[in-house]
Amino acid sequence: MADQAGLVTQTLGSYAGVVSAEMGRYLPGTERPDLRRYLYDLVADYPRRWGKMMRPSICLATAQAFGASMESAIPSAASIELLHNSLLIHDDIEDESDERRGAPTLHRLHGLPLALNAGSALSLMSLYPLLGSSSLPPGVTSRVLQETMRVGQESAEGQALELGWCRDNRLDLVESDYLELVLKKTCWLATIHPLRIGALLALGESADLDRFVCFGFFLGAAFQIHDDVLNLIGDTKQYGKELAGDLWEGKRTLILIELLRSCTPDEREELEQFFALSRAAKTRAQVERVLGMMHRYGSIEAARATAEALAGAAQHELEHAFADAPESRHKQFLRELPTWVFERNS
Repeated sequence: MADQAGLVTQTLGSYAGVVSAEMGRYLPGTERPDLRRYLYDLVADYPRRWGKMMRPSICLATAQAFGASMESAIPSAASIELLHNSLLIHDDIEDESDERRGAPTLHRLHGLPLALNAGSALSLMSLYPLLGSSSLPPGVTSRVLQETMRVGQESAEGQALELGWCRDNRLDLVESDYLELVLKKTCWLATIHPLRIGALLALGESADLDRFVCFGFFLGAAFQIHDDVLNLIGDTKQYGKELAGDLWEGKRTLILIELLRSCTPDEREELEQFFALSRAAKTRAQVERVLGMMHRYGSIEAARATAEALAGAAQHELEHAFADAPESRHKQFLRELPTWVFERNS
């Protein structure tokens, strides 16, 4: 058997080209140079940068683990990745991020108005693969669309919480607040939705999809917390995003919550003043000081330990969620994902 990281990496790589080609079918072109320049080149930018492809790969693996063909699941997998990329454009604007997948963010390249318009257009284009899939029964197509509407709402609610907490400089948050945020902002789109769609494609509209929520939540939360850790200590070239960007952007992470639980009253007041500042008003010295506090109080390691515990819970929940799926390479790929979360560097 291939080692864990090798199996996951190989599977992600094998699906990436297939999903990318399928996405390309739904990215419109035009003979008008001005529309290419102002819209369609922008719409295609993030999808062509290729991310980890974890979301569509989870969908494809789940569908095949329960007996569906890969061909029948490819349109839904492409839809998931297109939606993900559209939300990344909006996230980068809202967070004032500078870098995405090793290159400048879309709004840095083209300005906020054009990037915002492209993100909105791409979110609608993500529905094309679902509407154009004639191989699915009408009832399944309807359920897939309902699930897509739900993940859009969950993502918007999660983003609203994060943006609102930053705007109001909320520092009274506890671990459960963060995990609720992660459930909505990360887990539904990254793991729960792809699992549910894959099972729906294979098992039909009567499938019990709720059994995948726990596995998806534990896996997605472990993924997000590790991503928060990489944001602070990751390798600059491999990470693909701005290091310490969460501090510049004022993100409320589990690492920050751990720090606030440990620091002195004077340091808490300092943190409150720091996180009240806009990105432009912060200095590198201030960011490095906060990062130093996180190291000194062991906040990063405490968050990493929580992520490892969640990954262990995910491995346990997978056996329940996939109990009636026969052993296969697809099931093994999903089984190894919690371990892969900690072996990736980006």
